Amino acid sequence: MSLPSRCCPRLSLVPAFALLAALSSTATLAQSTNRQIGTQYTVTADPVVSRPHQKPCVVQLFSNYQFALFSETTQTFNFTPPADCPGPWQKVVFEINFSENAGFQFDRTASVYLGNANVYFGTTPEPLQTATNTWHVERDVTDYSALLAMPQPGTIVLQNCTGSNCGSQYSYLNGVFTVTADLQFYPAGRFDNNSASDIPDEVIPMVQGNGSGGVNLPAFLLADGDQFTTTFTLPTNIERAYLDVVSQSQQTDEQWYACFPNNLNAINLLFDCGNTDFRETEITIDGKPAGIAPISAWVFTGFLPDQWVPMPAAQTLDFVPYRVNLTPFAALLSDGSQHTVSLSVFDQNYYFAEAASLLLYFDKGSKQITGELTKDTLANPSPVVQENLKGTATVTGTIGVTQNRDFTIAGYVNTSHGKVSTSISQQQRFSSTSTIDFDTVNQSVLDQNTNVQNSVSSSTTASGWRGNITTDETFSFPISVDVILPVPSAEFGLTVATTQNYQAGKQVYLYGFPLSFSFVNNSVQGSDVSPSSSSQHYFSFDSTNGLYDCQIASNNNTLATVSRGCNQP
Repeated sequence: MSLPSRCCPRLSLVPAFALLAALSSTATLAQSTNRQIGTQYTVTADPVVSRPHQKPCVVQLFSNYQFALFSETTQTFNFTPPADCPGPWQKVVFEINFSENAGFQFDRTASVYLGNANVYFGTTPEPLQTATNTWHVERDVTDYSALLAMPQPGTIVLQNCTGSNCGSQYSYLNGVFTVTADLQFYPAGRFDNNSASDIPDEVIPMVQGNGSGGVNLPAFLLADGDQFTTTFTLPTNIERAYLDVVSQSQQTDEQWYACFPNNLNAINLLFDCGNTDFRETEITIDGKPAGIAPISAWVFTGFLPDQWVPMPAAQTLDFVPYRVNLTPFAALLSDGSQHTVSLSVFDQNYYFAEAASLLLYFDKGSKQITGELTKDTLANPSPVVQENLKGTATVTGTIGVTQNRDFTIAGYVNTSHGKVSTSISQQQRFSSTSTIDFDTVNQSVLDQNTNVQNSVSSSTTASGWRGNITTDETFSFPISVDVILPVPSAEFGLTVATTQNYQAGKQVYLYGFPLSFSFVNNSVQGSDVSPSSSSQHYFSFDSTNGLYDCQIASNNNTLATVSRGCNQP
């Protein structure tokens, strides 16, 4: 199966799209830090991954792979663990470097896999017109150490085209991507905090067959109701289990956060998508609800290119996976039978790209654990729609959507060190308001202002041989998008103002005593209302690495300010 991997904005108005096509030539994670004031090189305020002081062993995965033609979309490499740095490792860092020549190209999706397990997923910026652009991404992949302890085949996927390979309509595209990647292994010292018990014992990817004996990388969910499923026969001594999930919206669903209810399709002139603006990844085990993963409001640089130079939106270059705790199902997964894990996206249109991997912790003192799932109150979502609209030829008013759930999933395992019980209480809160002013006849006014609030909070209590450990986690990724069309004076015939504010927090307590904490706030604003401007403020604070506080801003698509905190390690 082959599907387009990011192409261009999905605005449905034909005049706007034609204009855009003609002009668009133009876990701990980190992104580009090439912060040169007065330049247009892609840059973010994100921090680099903190690292141990000792020198790492570096394993080159591939060097200067080029992506110019559709035939080069999937390229392979071989990975061998470093002989000079046998595990366990204190930290493992994945690094990937991109460059793209000056010219014309769409933004594209790129992803990297080891043994079919995803270690990187993101998109590229659109190219600069007069200079070669470069950007750097790195992420902490220490939790995937079990996978990296063995030789693995690797794959990088980056669908791109140039010249006649793009078809006559886009034969002017000439942007070629050159990509290099490596892994850096930091050996664990005798007194290092990261002990082997903190790292999953096995990492197993979910895979989707392509009908020809291979697998789709990434997997695809093409329509509402589609499922990405994998059937496993797993080890029989699983004590804890997690699932890392990436759900990337594409094509009709690219701006899912601005979709209308289906009964309003006739006036959905800007984004041409239905099923409301609520999306969520549903996880099931053998058909039973097992967890949820909120869909991140990622914004790609093709929407709109003049808004995201030099800085892209939050996580555009490097998607943050969402980790789902499946530990209450550990006894079921350990019973020696086959079990099917499935992902689906609630109310999707077309389409979502998916990647997911199981992270398993074993009870090494037991060959067979027992136990059961004791509670599961997770139910399917049921969004509530409120419409307050007036007019027919000119339609004004608001469209509101809410979706709230509280649920608990609990279970226990009998291990070699006694009974361990896990209870997860989670709250999901979603609300959106779209304010519209549409001339549905002459299309002389098309103004849609959408505000989406999307959050998940959970409290997990694990009781057993380690004591009573409580983990409180929060996730929030709201977005606000204001689109006005037509604007004859604007480069693309319309203007867009976007605000994002990703927040994630985690606190761990033992019998109520705090053990660790972390908090990230990544806020981004961008507007192509002349003169175009954008800003990003990345703030993080945790009990291991301390404080990081970086602010950057641009004016007229040129980096204008960089705060002192950006230079912190």
